[in-house]
Amino acid sequence: MDVTDDEKNKGKTVEVGRANFDTETKNYTVFDAPGHKNYVPNMIMGAALADFAGLVISARKGEFEAGFEKEGQTREHAQLAKSLGVQKLVVIVNKMDDCKWDKSRWEEIRAGLTPFLTATGYDVDRDVYWVPISGLTGANILEPAGNTCRWYEGPTLVQLLDSLPVLERDPNGPLRIPVLDKMKERGIVAHGKVESGTLRLGDKLTLSPSEAPCQVLNIYNGRN
Repeated sequence: MDVTDDEKNKGKTVEVGRANFDTETKNYTVFDAPGHKNYVPNMIMGAALADFAGLVISARKGEFEAGFEKEGQTREHAQLAKSLGVQKLVVIVNKMDDCKWDKSRWEEIRAGLTPFLTATGYDVDRDVYWVPISGLTGANILEPAGNTCRWYEGPTLVQLLDSLPVLERDPNGPLRIPVLDKMKERGIVAHGKVESGTLRLGDKLTLSPSEAPCQVLNIYNGRN
């Protein structure tokens, strides 16, 4: 999902990437937020648009530890997601093929993260979900890992996502759209997520706190 020349040259995500995919039960929009500490403002924008967060952890020896140390981005991103109102967290332990799907490595990562996520404010029994995968081989993403990982009996990543409850919003409530970003293109395009209410073409609105009047001329959803 890293498509800009800057991202390809640096080998890291800089801007929030966006992609869509469908399963038999749901339509998904995925925001690929940067993990590097230099691009935290971009990460915040992606997280604020999301209903659920996927915290990707590397099972490779040394990489989990580097992200989870005192100033590591794993800690900061989990805290930011919680503070931005993301109540459900899917911990995706990637690169399990690198440690040969070692159960002790999986348990080590869970044991290290669980107290921290609890201190961050997550109810780990109700709001945190765990899944081991290999992004390189595709194991346990769409299809089960099978004999590759005999000790894991939970759902695949896609099955887990499909099982998550759809968040309820009040379409008849007052319109609330926190504005996360804007750009001057075909007028002014404001980026945000509808938290309540319904937005319609032609609606005349008021921005807060400036009380500036505005009107909805176009609506671009996550799939435009």
